[in-house]
Amino acid sequence: MENKDLLHQLRIDRGERDEHSRAPIWIGAIVLLLVAAGAGAWWLLPHAKAFEVEVATAAAAGSGADGPAAVLQATGYVTARRQATVSAQITGTLTQVLIEEGERVEAGQVLATLEDTAQKAALAQAQAGLRAAQAQLAQFQAQLAQSRRDLGRAEELAARKLVPAQAAEAARTQVDTQSAQLEAQRKQVEVADAGVRAAQVQLDYCTVRAPFSGVITAKAAQVGEIVSPLSAGGGFTRTGVGTIVDMDSLEIEVDVTESYINRVQPKQPAQAVLDAYPDWKIPAHVIAIIPSADRGKATVKVRVALEQKDPRLLPEMGVRVSFLEEAKPATTEVAPPKGALVPGSAIVRREGKDVVFAVDGERVRARTVTPGPSFGDLRAAEGVAAGERVVREPPVAMADGAKIEIKVSGK
Repeated sequence: MENKDLLHQLRIDRGERDEHSRAPIWIGAIVLLLVAAGAGAWWLLPHAKAFEVEVATAAAAGSGADGPAAVLQATGYVTARRQATVSAQITGTLTQVLIEEGERVEAGQVLATLEDTAQKAALAQAQAGLRAAQAQLAQFQAQLAQSRRDLGRAEELAARKLVPAQAAEAARTQVDTQSAQLEAQRKQVEVADAGVRAAQVQLDYCTVRAPFSGVITAKAAQVGEIVSPLSAGGGFTRTGVGTIVDMDSLEIEVDVTESYINRVQPKQPAQAVLDAYPDWKIPAHVIAIIPSADRGKATVKVRVALEQKDPRLLPEMGVRVSFLEEAKPATTEVAPPKGALVPGSAIVRREGKDVVFAVDGERVRARTVTPGPSFGDLRAAEGVAAGERVVREPPVAMADGAKIEIKVSGK
């Protein structure tokens, strides 16, 4: 019996084996489903939502000790110190518009003309009045000349006792009266002449001319529209024909944080880099520090002059300005910081690493960087190339591959 019991224990129960063999399969399937769901959620959460962000262009690191070093960097815009929206000085209908955007015009060049029939008629009337006044003046001059001759004869006859003294006095009174009339008529001629000049001015107002040389940046009206120096007639009346910008007056306006304004001085050398041309370095210098602060942004506006003029410079372009200090002699050479300069807020910690989010089309790529020294609100970052665009202040939820929408920042 003992041997039979032992043999019975050694028998394999097929039902039990099948039950235990199926359990790992179901557990594995459930684990795979959970992993797939987690991966899908990981992909959808950061990628389905488009983060609205601001971006900045990475700048090349500053030069070494043998050249001027940047003590501060700030961003701003190219502005025109001299620009004007040109309008007619009277209300009228446009008969010609002779400008197009991008066209260069010279001072005094005709930009547009207005309907001038009424002004021409008024000028002709004023000219006719002037001619009539001048004719009347000639008549008074002739009468006065005759009266003066009569006075001479009367005085001669009175001296010879051939006529009474009253005759000579009457002739003298006649001369004085006509002299006064002649002087009054001269004033009438002056009035008529002034009327002609006024009518001519009104006629000249029908021709719109360029006040200075520059480039047309906007064409605001078309032939047949009414223009006026005042906003009369609501939306049916234009107040301008076009906008002219003097490209020689272009300069830069930047906002410098209050805490760093002590690093900027008038006539201080600077270097400007346009966002559109990151490899083009433009020599510049500080014109003035505007003596007023913006309490909302805690910034002070600084005017910077461009020492090179170029057709690539356009109003309202974004620009980054590096304020420089004079190079100081040093006994040892100091290597420039590695990498590129990015806003300090662009460098964030992710999983124990310093990263920046570089813009790649409509998405971002997490880039591990090695932070370097700070230069004002910028910081050197090894692992980023100059000219790359990075996200300012990345949201906590942003991850590699996240979709973004770039904010269009106003001035």
